[in-house]
Amino acid sequence: MAIVKHIKSRNANYSAAINYLLFEHDEKTGKKIVDESGRSILRKEFYMDGLICDPMSFDKECELTNAHFHKNKKREDIKSHHYIISYDPADVTENGLTGERAQTISLELAKQMFPGYQALVVTHTDGHNESGNIHTHIVINSVRKTAVERQPYMDKPHEEVAGYKHRSTDKFMNTFKKTVMDRCLQEGLHQIDLLAPAERKITQKEYMAQKHGQQTIDEINRKIIEDGLKPTSTVFLTQKEYLRQAIDECAVTSSNFDEFQSKLLELFQISVIEHRGRYSYLHPDRQKRISERALGTRYGKEHLEQTFLRKDPLAILYVRSHLCLVVNLQTNVKAMQSPAYAHRVKLSNLQQMANTIIYVQEHGFDTQSDLKNTLLASKQELKEMQTQVAQHRSNLRILNDQIRYTGQYYANKEVYSQFSKGKYRKEHAKEIQKYEEARNWLKSFYQDGKMTSLKTLTLQKEKLQQQIASEEEAISSLKKKLKDLDTADQNVDAILQMQIPEPARSKTKDLER
Repeated sequence: MAIVKHIKSRNANYSAAINYLLFEHDEKTGKKIVDESGRSILRKEFYMDGLICDPMSFDKECELTNAHFHKNKKREDIKSHHYIISYDPADVTENGLTGERAQTISLELAKQMFPGYQALVVTHTDGHNESGNIHTHIVINSVRKTAVERQPYMDKPHEEVAGYKHRSTDKFMNTFKKTVMDRCLQEGLHQIDLLAPAERKITQKEYMAQKHGQQTIDEINRKIIEDGLKPTSTVFLTQKEYLRQAIDECAVTSSNFDEFQSKLLELFQISVIEHRGRYSYLHPDRQKRISERALGTRYGKEHLEQTFLRKDPLAILYVRSHLCLVVNLQTNVKAMQSPAYAHRVKLSNLQQMANTIIYVQEHGFDTQSDLKNTLLASKQELKEMQTQVAQHRSNLRILNDQIRYTGQYYANKEVYSQFSKGKYRKEHAKEIQKYEEARNWLKSFYQDGKMTSLKTLTLQKEKLQQQIASEEEAISSLKKKLKDLDTADQNVDAILQMQIPEPARSKTKDLER
């Protein structure tokens, strides 16, 4: 699916935008990468266009516009707006999305949404952390250079007038998201409903905080491991993510708000209150509360009250998502330093031991060997299912190529049949090139010369997509099952070690052999 992000900038140096979009940067430090001679390194693949400006002189032209309208003189003024359209990585393999095609789509979207503004439109194909997802950066000067016709999303007086500053209002963003959604569906690309409130709302600021926090903890853990010790924590949690995980854990075992409130405070030292029809949460390391809207709809009053009402008192004992690892107090540094924290961990461990025993009994594991064998069998099943989905995805890529080139072949066949050398070929060079490209690909694919119809190919694609969706859902369920099995297996090991006295352990190992 394509998603839309917005970043506003008060940086008066418009050249910084050009430098970032054209040259490689270190994602950790944000600094430009240079070669041995100290020269900037161009990005491996990018596509660039300018709206109402030459892209290479975007900075100077923006400064001239600002000076002409006497705008953006103050330090606190917003100088530019940066919008990012990120396409689904699966679109590359399944729907034939290329950097050039994404640039064409995004350029048309930019012309539609930012008329009258100077803009840089640049598409990258490397993705964040080289994830491979194609994305387009649209950077606009905050001051409109030329007057345009008034648009439906404009809700401020004189917004269409030259010299007016762009404001990324809710109405504008909703219109932009709806336009992106419609275009992606029109192009046959993956898309979700961008206008629906997110179950888990993670802002760009939180994402970057999590990223930098994880880098820091990874560096600390590396030094701990070099010293021959075992790290107590390997995953960095933002304060909001700490709240989300705590709420998820307490909500599934609570039958009303009072019980939910008590568990959050007892287990995680999180205070929750209801204010003006909404829940707000206080993280133990904060002075100011975090509202449910900042966390996502899953953590709001409406959703949680429905969760409480659906609770079956007997089913509470069998909630699989509540199964967590038992913490080893002997190696937990924080527990050694804080008796109060150690006490909370002991209580939590008792709860997790009880949940593990219930899980083992519920699933009929008579021995520890049964549990381990089921775990190994599930891992093998997951591996086979993932291999099968990978093969189906490969088939889908081929099928997409068949559909694309078959459509391209028939769409340009009539033009090709009429062309002759001279003026007609020059006027229709693009269509002729597309026809020849499609014809050559189809000839190499259909060795017997018999082409499959577009209708049949479309039906095959729909059937294969449904099969892949079903298999991915099965894989997701199996991963959850594996997580529970793995947690139960480790907890059983921990419980048995706690119950068996030290001198007797060697005898037990001999019996197991």
